Amino acid sequence: MTTSRINDPRTPPSTPAVGCDVVTVPARQGLEAVDILRRGPGEAVGPVLHDDGGGTLGFLVPPGTAAAWDVPGSTCTGTDGRGLTLAPRPPVEGSDWLLPPGEADLATDPAVLRRALGEAARTIEAADSCR
Repeated sequence: MTTSRINDPRTPPSTPAVGCDVVTVPARQGLEAVDILRRGPGEAVGPVLHDDGGGTLGFLVPPGTAAAWDVPGSTCTGTDGRGLTLAPRPPVEGSDWLLPPGEADLATDPAVLRRALGEAARTIEAADSCR
């Protein structure tokens, strides 16, 4: 996948919005996955949204990811080519950036995210079984 940042000074202002799909997960698993991704060697995490109620996180992933996404406990919503505008303000009302654009890669690699979500689920399960 070849991508460019929307805020790249070489990007002309007429460039269309970035196309991204959004993987939504429960906040606890998502926060654990963000930690896993940020600790990984060279495995960067892209922009991440959280809802104001704190119940879910949304990972921006490359367009087309939704067509093959099958991770239990999560959903992947496609943008159908409409794209998202990665501006300082979140693209979804009632949400905010956990990791805003410009501080993160353009999108999280779906295979890397899949592994991190699996590891996060196992970590949470292990922690809950110790109670």
